[in-house]
Amino acid sequence: MPTRGKKRVQIGGKRTCFDYALLFIIIFLTLFGLVMLYSASSYEASIKGLGATYYLKKQALASSIGIAAMAVVTMIDYRVWKRFALAGYLISIVLILLVLTPLGIEYNGAKRWIGVGSFSFQPAEFAKLAVIIFLAFVISKIGAEGLSRFRNVVLLLLLAGVIAGLLAVVTSNLSSALIVFGIAFVMLFVASPKVRYFLLMGAAGVGAVAAFIVFGDGFRMSRIQAWLDPEGSSLDTAYQTLQGLYAIGSGGLTGKGLGNSVQKLGFVPEAQNDFIFTIICEELGLFGAVSVIVIFAFMLFRFHAISKNAPDLFGSMLLVGILAHIAIQVVLNIAVVTNSIPNTGVTLPFISYGGTSVVFLMIEMGLALSVSRQTWAR
Repeated sequence: MPTRGKKRVQIGGKRTCFDYALLFIIIFLTLFGLVMLYSASSYEASIKGLGATYYLKKQALASSIGIAAMAVVTMIDYRVWKRFALAGYLISIVLILLVLTPLGIEYNGAKRWIGVGSFSFQPAEFAKLAVIIFLAFVISKIGAEGLSRFRNVVLLLLLAGVIAGLLAVVTSNLSSALIVFGIAFVMLFVASPKVRYFLLMGAAGVGAVAAFIVFGDGFRMSRIQAWLDPEGSSLDTAYQTLQGLYAIGSGGLTGKGLGNSVQKLGFVPEAQNDFIFTIICEELGLFGAVSVIVIFAFMLFRFHAISKNAPDLFGSMLLVGILAHIAIQVVLNIAVVTNSIPNTGVTLPFISYGGTSVVFLMIEMGLALSVSRQTWAR
């Protein structure tokens, strides 16, 4: 049934469906993420003299802010955000360009943040949300008929490509660029009746990414070589990949037990970030890893159900964009840590360390719940 997992609420004499199942998943993943973050980061924080709970406290604060933002966005009619679609798109461009100014912050050799004092902000996370809202608005305006024209599809992909290109060039953040473009591709593929357009553009996109890697600065190609032969590479990412694989392999079926990871003790660099899934595998085993994947799959199912029953095309496309974002990021993260694809530095949603990421993920969840709240029970 389309309304399974939803509770019917009486509003204005009409019954609506609020997706409590999705809300439960969000809260569970957030709490689970905090537990795993503490387990993965306490040792590193301690040896840096920051205190064992340093990363936990920062993430808990960001999660609290995110949950508050989610609650506010949930109560606002999602149609309101149509008014800010173009502004959000333009602001995301400005924020990315600010990385080139003195406000730009460099960390681990990458300049991807802007900030003042102790406050820092990653424009890529805002850009993902902005692209989802902007494309949902434009698609709802032109409809399937408009997307049956090849030039309209190409134009919208180019508009998303502007954001993706700036992220790749200005911030050297190819992973976020791929996620932004992937979100746009999925949204347009779902909305457009012309499948053949996307087969052609998909092939062209793969070729463009390959050309960017081959003819780029050489660093991308070195990552490809490290992926193909991690044991024979001297690149730091190859070392991280190998240690992550050791963690996954040593976890076995049931794991070593929560908090008992060995690889987090200085072997997997910054285990609380991109490679936190390897610590989950080591401590909770195959059972824990598969459970996390199943929970994400159920979250995607709820997004699909809300999208299918949304009151209008704008709401439906918002959910498609959010679904695409979470799905792409989860798949890329797990593929990276299992060395199925080259290391791209993608975080695991709700679980990896990152304040900006969790705040904007919560805002996206608020949008999804807002659409659910406006969906008439059937």
